[in-house]
Amino acid sequence: MANVGPSFGLSREVQSKIDKKYDSELEERLVEWIVVQCGPGVGRPEPAKTGFQNWLKNGCVLGELINSLYPTNKPIKSIKTSSMVFKQMEQIAMFLKAAENYGVTKTDIFQTVDLFEGKDMAAVQRTLMALGNLAVTKSDGCYKGDPNWFHRKAQENRRDFSEEQLTEGKNVIGLQMGTNRGASQAGMTGYGRPRQIINNP
Repeated sequence: MANVGPSFGLSREVQSKIDKKYDSELEERLVEWIVVQCGPGVGRPEPAKTGFQNWLKNGCVLGELINSLYPTNKPIKSIKTSSMVFKQMEQIAMFLKAAENYGVTKTDIFQTVDLFEGKDMAAVQRTLMALGNLAVTKSDGCYKGDPNWFHRKAQENRRDFSEEQLTEGKNVIGLQMGTNRGASQAGMTGYGRPRQIINNP
């Protein structure tokens, strides 16, 4: 862990809210997937958030994970275990860049300090979930594990209509524009005449 003192006041409240977003059940699912995807060589973390953070924080497991999703041309050429802080942070940054190139949106990507200093481990979980969702959706044969662990992303379903079909469509009045079926003027009075209310005894 980095040498950061304890939080007080508002900072402590904010950090407490962030910590509550961490999902232990999701952690188990992500660990299972990473081990199946990368092989038993990556080991397993100790249970709980701190164990999960320490397992990922040197960037080696993350590097192996993103490389395993590519059949050829691995994005991270060299993965080396290092005790130097800047090397570990550099490897995390390389994983984040590779994840973005793989298709994970910027809003789903955590910041390096979120993992390295344990600032927001829920954000780390979100990034790994987004990566898993993409891997399942791509169906390129690189994903390993149970497909039910992740949600398949919506795919484009393009439709091509002929000119004839498009012309026919112009003749149809959509119901959201209203309809004049059943319209009648029954019971309407002539213009300029008031409605007659007569009480017949």
